[in-house]
Amino acid sequence: MPARLLPLLTETPQSGERLAGLLGVGRVSVNTLAHALRQEGYPVEVSRRGYALQAGTPAPWLVPELAGAARPYRYLGTTTSTQNELRAWAADPVFPAPAGAVVLAERQTAGRGRRGRVWEGQDTDTARNLTFSLLLPPQPDLNRLSLLPLAAGVALAQVAQALAGVGGLKWPNDLLGPDRRKLAGILLEADLRGEEVTRAVLGIGLNVGSGPAGAAWLHEVAPGLRRDTLLLALLSALDEWLAAPADQILNAWRSASVTLGQQVQVQTQAGTTQASTVTGQAQDIGPDGALLVRTASGDLHRVTAGDVQLVGQLAP
Repeated sequence: MPARLLPLLTETPQSGERLAGLLGVGRVSVNTLAHALRQEGYPVEVSRRGYALQAGTPAPWLVPELAGAARPYRYLGTTTSTQNELRAWAADPVFPAPAGAVVLAERQTAGRGRRGRVWEGQDTDTARNLTFSLLLPPQPDLNRLSLLPLAAGVALAQVAQALAGVGGLKWPNDLLGPDRRKLAGILLEADLRGEEVTRAVLGIGLNVGSGPAGAAWLHEVAPGLRRDTLLLALLSALDEWLAAPADQILNAWRSASVTLGQQVQVQTQAGTTQASTVTGQAQDIGPDGALLVRTASGDLHRVTAGDVQLVGQLAP
């Protein structure tokens, strides 16, 4: 029943009497349904003026560009993970999600980041962020796979700079905001069959209305920025950069980087159990997106995976 109320809600408050008439229920039932939607994670606002969705909510019936068939789009209140949701949709034997499909959720109960980490989201009615996954087109070239998170980072930095005046990239997949605090993260998950990429799903978590402790969020510097505007700009930029030539991606990433030229400490994984640390100056990225770090001894290390800390930001 709450699902019947949801598509009737807009940014303009509507009276309980009007909504009750549309649904064929009583006003008390409308109030009950509205609070049930809030429990499901949807940004429903209840006031003396009536019932509405928070301004800028990226619901498809409020954003015509998201309601067309050109980009299949699912908008959810709560899910375990948009990555899981989109993977299941792509595997649907009857109506599988096509390339370009997007799943966005207001709240995740088991969101994840790189290397099995938990993606921390906000569980409040006012602190709304953007957490979504995008199904990528088939990737016949396995070598290009490692460039896709960099391309996504370029798209994020481009949009954050254009709309909020902030955003720099930390290798391999973080967007930093004011004071070089984390603003967004990127997760690419791919299914491989031999040398063929059978499916690739890109996850984005961007702090808009607030962020976890120590993180940045866009409303700090651009309090009027709407999430629907931000999402449309991001999807357009992602379409452009995920299809861009490799040299263009690498050059754009270099220009937006806050890692290159800095002293860094990289935690790498040697084999399956032994961790190692590389400390030196981040000099460049290779053709495959690997970070090139020159140590004090003059050795050049090629890092393909790891966690980077800028030395000036290391915890005491």
